[in-house]
Amino acid sequence: MSIGAVLDEAWTLYTKFFTRFFVLALIVFAIVNFVFALFWLALDERASGGVFLGVLALATAIIGQFWLQGAVVFAVEDARDGVFDASTREIFGRVMPLLGTLVVAGLLAGLGVGVGLFLLIVPGLFLLTIWSMVAPVIVLERSDVLGAFGRSRALVRGSGLRVFGLILVTIVLTTIAGNILRAVFSFLPLFLEISVGSTVASAVVAPFSAIALTVAYFMLREREEPVPEDVTAAAIQAEPAVVDGAEVAEPPAEAGEAEPAPDTEYVCPRCGATVAREATACPHCGQDFDLGGDEEPKGS
Repeated sequence: MSIGAVLDEAWTLYTKFFTRFFVLALIVFAIVNFVFALFWLALDERASGGVFLGVLALATAIIGQFWLQGAVVFAVEDARDGVFDASTREIFGRVMPLLGTLVVAGLLAGLGVGVGLFLLIVPGLFLLTIWSMVAPVIVLERSDVLGAFGRSRALVRGSGLRVFGLILVTIVLTTIAGNILRAVFSFLPLFLEISVGSTVASAVVAPFSAIALTVAYFMLREREEPVPEDVTAAAIQAEPAVVDGAEVAEPPAEAGEAEPAPDTEYVCPRCGATVAREATACPHCGQDFDLGGDEEPKGS
């Protein structure tokens, strides 16, 4: 897995299916930012119910974040073959049974990374890297919370610096792009700036990070999966036979094992193929038969 390869595929998916990813994110952020806008409006006007709206806004943001993350994972899985088949409703519906697991795992990961960053920074960055595949593991491998952390670490092992570099690059790119887009809507009143401006900006930039991490997951998983032995054996068996420097078609049965029907078939002395008794030449290698020579019919 290389950072360049991941970003290249992620950008291809993002641009090719931009509208689909944008709609997924827009639905989530429209709800999240509307609640946040109500909360900030209540604080600004010192209205009652501010505490309730604050708790509701926090809960909505947490659930929305992981709901969108799971939806993007499913979307990337669907779109990697070049066709985005699933509808928006189908994608969100597939995430619903896994939402609780995603939220719990996300909160635990966020707590661990936050504490690590607050204490020594480096441990937080380390945890951020080895737990970066938790969401794809839960969504695509149906793992439980604890199993997802172990599986994520196993996937990242040996590619930690590249995964960390990928996370760093996507954070920088999306932060810059997001701030530029939000600045475009800064002239709006506070309520509209949050509910409209932040929603559009987040819907544009947020999917890219999730797409990149999901693509990285697929590449890491492909790296650890060896080519099955039966595929290798089939490839070997499919190689054409060579007789006198020329490729010939494989006989219908292995030479030496063919049992021709009595008085009806020959075995070609050149390639071992079983041919009809009335044939004057082997259809597989072109050997001419001298019916008066050494090629005697088997079973006669």
